[in-house]
Amino acid sequence: MIEWFAWVQVIVAVIAGLLCLALGASGHEPDDFSLGAVLLVEILLLAQLVMALVAPAAGNNPSGNPLEFYTYLISAIILLPLAGFWGLVERTKWSTLVLGVAALAVAVMVVRMLQIWTVQSM
Repeated sequence: MIEWFAWVQVIVAVIAGLLCLALGASGHEPDDFSLGAVLLVEILLLAQLVMALVAPAAGNNPSGNPLEFYTYLISAIILLPLAGFWGLVERTKWSTLVLGVAALAVAVMVVRMLQIWTVQSM
């Protein structure tokens, strides 16, 4: 896991989450902005998956439990499409709020993944 990329992911996920929460609070249904913001977070997560699979071969091994790390990563990757699906099926302000909460949850999960990768001892 690359630290600077993880922090970029956290920043993008927080911005996307706050954008979706603001749009949902103002009564907007899911649209290109909210779904696009969540899609950007998902693309960054998929890039993180590729990096996490390649990093050990380059000598960048996790200091914590790899199973725990990959469980967080796969859960985060699954969470956003589920929230996006909800946003497409139920076109209300509540689904926009769900998109925001999901993006903020991913931000927290990425911070935890960074902790597992860098600061734990085995």
